[in-house]
Amino acid sequence: MFIGHFGAGFAGKKFEKSASLGTYFMAAQWIDLIWPILLLLGIEKAKIKPGVTSVTPLDFTYYPFSHSLFGVIVWAVLFGMVYFLIKKKSRTAIILALLVLSHWFLDLLVHIPDLPIFPGYSLKVGFGLWNSFAASIILEGVVFSLGVYLYYKATKTKNKIGTYSLIGLILFLVVMYVSNLVGPPPPSMEMIGIVGNAQWLIVLLGYWIDKNRVAK
Repeated sequence: MFIGHFGAGFAGKKFEKSASLGTYFMAAQWIDLIWPILLLLGIEKAKIKPGVTSVTPLDFTYYPFSHSLFGVIVWAVLFGMVYFLIKKKSRTAIILALLVLSHWFLDLLVHIPDLPIFPGYSLKVGFGLWNSFAASIILEGVVFSLGVYLYYKATKTKNKIGTYSLIGLILFLVVMYVSNLVGPPPPSMEMIGIVGNAQWLIVLLGYWIDKNRVAK
């Protein structure tokens, strides 16, 4: 799942307006932000295997620290705690922690059984929606559209930048998603790690967009 996680980040603003959209993006996409780093360091592993699912050619062979249920719970607690220590806002910290956790449960819907429960434990889970191209697109489209709608209803623009930057980001995410669906398999896992780290730019865009919009 890709744009679905950003949809969850967009939705965060509806439930608590004190944090920036960039922070909500960071929380919702947190384990996919640290995974490319762990991949490039050789701590976690994946391989390119065209046909492993209908949606992605990536076979996630070993990622217990970023994508096990236990690991994500730990990351969620840490993310919420760090935010609370900095901002002293408990409600926002809880929502951010839940967004970190939401990533695993959204992945659970689409992944084939490759999501670990606990590092070192052999049981892996996944409902396998990625085996259906159409169902995967529908699910991500619904989650993303709902998140964008909730963000739009929760904020209003301060200027033209607030309007066009939001539209631009939405179009960019959709184009990236479609490109991943219809494009050729990536040339290497190293390239996946490098491109994956570029997601931090989307987080920064979230901060910029939110500076040009205000809560309703």
